[in-house]
Amino acid sequence: MKLQLFDQQVYVQRRNVLKQSMGANGIIVLLGNEESSMNYKDNTYLFRQDSSFLYYFGLDVAGLAAIIDTDTGEEVIFGNDLTIDDIVWTGTLPSVSEMAALVGVSQTRPYADIKHYIHKAVTGSRPVHILPPYRPENKIKLADWLNTSLEDVAGRVSLQLVKAVIAQRVIKTPLEVAEIEKAVSISVDMELAVMKYARPGIREYELVAKAHEVAIANDSRLGYPAIITKHGQTLHTHYYGNILEEGDMVLSDIGAENAMHYGGDLTRTFPVGKQFSTRQRELYDVVLKSMDHAISMLKPGVRYKDVHLQACQKLAEGLKAVNLMKGDPAEAVAAGAHAMFFQCGLGHMLGMDTHDMEDLGEQYVGYTDTLKKETAVFGLKSLRLGRELEAGYVLTVEPGIYIIPELIDRWQAEKKFAEFINYDVLNTYRDFGGIRIEDNFLITDTGSQLLGKYLPKTREEIEALRG
Repeated sequence: MKLQLFDQQVYVQRRNVLKQSMGANGIIVLLGNEESSMNYKDNTYLFRQDSSFLYYFGLDVAGLAAIIDTDTGEEVIFGNDLTIDDIVWTGTLPSVSEMAALVGVSQTRPYADIKHYIHKAVTGSRPVHILPPYRPENKIKLADWLNTSLEDVAGRVSLQLVKAVIAQRVIKTPLEVAEIEKAVSISVDMELAVMKYARPGIREYELVAKAHEVAIANDSRLGYPAIITKHGQTLHTHYYGNILEEGDMVLSDIGAENAMHYGGDLTRTFPVGKQFSTRQRELYDVVLKSMDHAISMLKPGVRYKDVHLQACQKLAEGLKAVNLMKGDPAEAVAAGAHAMFFQCGLGHMLGMDTHDMEDLGEQYVGYTDTLKKETAVFGLKSLRLGRELEAGYVLTVEPGIYIIPELIDRWQAEKKFAEFINYDVLNTYRDFGGIRIEDNFLITDTGSQLLGKYLPKTREEIEALRG
């Protein structure tokens, strides 16, 4: 097995920045992940290392943890070397000390020693900084090591560490941008394979197989479960059993995660046949105009929440033009009536995680102390990114229109936003489905840069591919 790593100095510098940010203030505990069993101990899911552990220590190997002592500067990686019984089944790996040296760490200890190390800090009244555990086994370990209950672990999370990690990881270096570019370009090839293979009579899972084929052929994997469906109004469906029929549209939301664990996240919507229907064509162009307007606004200093609201207004203007909405589009968006058609947010951060650093808390990643996430407003509560953009951010832009019959029934019964929504017309679209178009962007000093190879997105380009 060959470890995929940046140059040693990259990890040394990242840890130095973190130490400087935290100050002389106790110890930082960063947990790697374990293998996770599917149905019995030795039959495991595909391993995925913790992204923050990868960011600071780079070692894509199960069963590791690390401590950084911010008072002394000491760095220790904890892990166990393979036994001969392990090697029989897995083959050889470098020793823990050999792996640690590759990322500039000179001290290693057996995994069990981390408990003593943390107990010593706790009894000495030294701060122990942890990130929010999202895997139950890590939560159990932390409860034991911190001598607390499982319920109390969340209360021990260090907000100082969370904010320090976010501040560092959110700005992508040129090395990281290059990796994201690779992942996005593989994602483009995945989308092209799906779009070219689709035809009436096949099932959605045959398209999912095409996406996996391209990812694996490029030494990558899917960064998240594929969303490939003819029922595009269901935002995160993972059911793939529907048969594609002439007149359907397919919404394909897929992204590759490359060998360095950086990802892409692209969406295209296309007809199962050779061309969109008249209604599909009209609403596709509405979504594309909204997307293009949002892209034109991307630059440092602009709040992404404002980009989102402007994209919503463009959707409302287009929906009014086809008689699905009425009244003043700006007033409709201010009231929230557009959320009948666009229930989610315009985009999110992208990096090692598809929703980058979501395990650290969306309210900290996408928002700030002065711009709080709205948690009660339908539509806005699903906006993962609202903060002011900065050069080095990588994000998605993904407007959409989703016709959800259950939502129509509920709002119509309540006569909700009747001054803005043409329910009589909308009810004739109940079987329409959904449209989303999504690309990935780097915020530059002066604007934005599309990442990866170009993926056709205009209606004419999509129909040319399908034809």
